[in-house]
Amino acid sequence: MAKKVDVIVVLVTCKSKGEARKIVTALVKKRLVACGNILESPVSSIYRWKGKIERAKEYLVVLKSTRRAFAELEREVAQLHSYEVPEIIALPVTDGPRKYLAWIGANVDGK
Repeated sequence: MAKKVDVIVVLVTCKSKGEARKIVTALVKKRLVACGNILESPVSSIYRWKGKIERAKEYLVVLKSTRRAFAELEREVAQLHSYEVPEIIALPVTDGPRKYLAWIGANVDGK
């Protein structure tokens, strides 16, 4: 069973829904995430890139995984992603239903 402190939520932004689907599908197939949600409406991003303020429409992906799988998850996303420096941010899950957290652990670390 996964411990609460082992579960993470990872945020990734993508330039298209197609790219988001490709990344989530690969991560689920490789058991690096238990689940991935793609926000179907683009988010408006404003950021500094190479000294300029940029604006972009992006698709936000919310991934459920474990800390133990994060390094491999990060490598896989970086390989599949079109951005030079993709957003791959892990946030700790501090609490949740034990059955749900165990489901994440079983579908990620249960290789």
